[in-house]
Amino acid sequence: VQLQASGGGLVPSGGSLRLSCAASGFVLEDYAIGWFRQAPGKEREFVAAWKGGSTRYADSVKGRFTISRDNAKKTVYLQINSLKPEDTAVYYCAAGRGTIYSQLPYPDEYDYWGQGALVTVSS
Repeated sequence: VQLQASGGGLVPSGGSLRLSCAASGFVLEDYAIGWFRQAPGKEREFVAAWKGGSTRYADSVKGRFTISRDNAKKTVYLQINSLKPEDTAVYYCAAGRGTIYSQLPYPDEYDYWGQGALVTVSS
């Protein structure tokens, strides 16, 4: 089982970015997929997740972030718009086999993690 995050980079404030999470070794439709981020000196925090056709977002990103998935390509995307300097972080994707909707915001409820993609937003 592997998750490969990509698409990070340096973006000006107000800009947009799309992160990708390529999955291999498991059936994507059978898993909840979450995006988390970790800023320097801070704990990992929930950003967005997809479970069984439903999505869930952290309040801090609602309206700016959109999670989507392409099952044929086995890839989950995180579209990030109106970037702010406080969005600067390493973004991780994760997969959970038995993660239910109420558990989506909790990192411990996921089984597999990607290596992370650094997003830096300049002010």
